Amino acid sequence: MRVPHPIVLLRWLRAGMLTVVAVTALLYLVVANRAGEQIAAAHRTTTAIRHIGAAYEQAGKADDALDAVSGIGAVALTGTGGDFANATTRVTSHLTSATEGNAAGEQGLSHIQFVQGQLSTCVQAANRAVLDGASGVARARDALDDAPEYDGKEPVPFTGGLRQSLRDLEELEAEARRDQLRSGWRDPALLWPLFIAPVTVMLVLVCATGYIVARRYRRYPSPALVLALSATASVGVAMCTTDPLAAGIALPVLAAAGALTYLAYRPRLAEYRFPRS
Repeated sequence: MRVPHPIVLLRWLRAGMLTVVAVTALLYLVVANRAGEQIAAAHRTTTAIRHIGAAYEQAGKADDALDAVSGIGAVALTGTGGDFANATTRVTSHLTSATEGNAAGEQGLSHIQFVQGQLSTCVQAANRAVLDGASGVARARDALDDAPEYDGKEPVPFTGGLRQSLRDLEELEAEARRDQLRSGWRDPALLWPLFIAPVTVMLVLVCATGYIVARRYRRYPSPALVLALSATASVGVAMCTTDPLAAGIALPVLAAAGALTYLAYRPRLAEYRFPRS
């Protein structure tokens, strides 16, 4: 079997290296485009989680307002006061905003509606405090701060008062956000093989090039090959571990990797360029 001339092998290796860089650029464009919508949805969920946290804080202020009113001992005359009404209104507003970023599907929507129902129950109990006195305030505070039921040592979600349910809802949405960021085009089980496979092929081509250059030409391989490999690998690893790189960063890095690859082979290939007779 005839062995190709080393210069032919180098041309093949250069073509393979440039192909790997081009494939990595294509993969970047596809993944960045498809994952963009998924990441945008996760950002909306993050905003929803912040709203739920803000609703929890306002529920705490509502509880403080009821505590202050009950300490006065004149609930039948003063009612629950403006601080309680303002806090519960803000809880409603935050829950409405959180609905827009719900990532837990029908389950999340159902639990948001359940929490809104708990809030309504609390407000109704507080409004009756004018007639019921201290007992009405106590019922309203129970609706805010009831402890959850327990299944063994573990609390059962959404069995406590309003504040505990808000914590449960926050955890539910946080878990849904984790799923958003680790599924589909952001699934590490998909991304790592997708981007590391071209880098592995490129590493093999670099090693083969180094072997030929060192053995046949008695020269050291060009450092530009290592730089091209490093640049391509950096884009692949970044795509697997962070949000997709901006096109203004990734594409110039890959273009530089292609240019370095071309320049790395040029001195050896130029030795075999003879004028036509």
